[in-house]
Amino acid sequence: MPRSSTRTRSVRRSRTRRVGESAYGALLVARVGLMGLLAALLLVAGVWTSWQTAQYAMLVKARGRGMMTVSACTGERCTGPYVPSSGDTRRLAKVSIAEGAADKGTRVEVTVKPGTTHAVRTGTAGILHAWVPFAGSLLLAALVVAGGMRLRRTAWVMGLLGAVLLGAAFAAL
Repeated sequence: MPRSSTRTRSVRRSRTRRVGESAYGALLVARVGLMGLLAALLLVAGVWTSWQTAQYAMLVKARGRGMMTVSACTGERCTGPYVPSSGDTRRLAKVSIAEGAADKGTRVEVTVKPGTTHAVRTGTAGILHAWVPFAGSLLLAALVVAGGMRLRRTAWVMGLLGAVLLGAAFAAL
């Protein structure tokens, strides 16, 4: 009876082939690392941009808040008078708010950025509106994660979270 071996015979590869395989593996690792850095940069930029407005919308206990009546909208900003309801702010004849945050003729609860006449909407709608740049960065980072890193499930979760945040922000306004 012939003797059967359970071990496979290893085939010796040439030095050129081994170097080529190592270089290809290094390129794969470099691609995943670079795409991971790009996705992280997109997310950090989204959080940074959103936080510049979100801190005023979310942390209203430490700042004065009041009501603004939108009287005119031109370009990207809407303006109107501001009447304080709490805090140490004073009545202002004209403050401005982002155009997408309110419609003309409506009264909106806002907080005024210290030292400026720029107002930020407070409450749930204001908080969601402030985090819109982060939602956009989630959508962009999802494309990078799916295409560059081949992590499709993670990309789907990131993309869906971004889409839900965007949808909630526009539904709340």
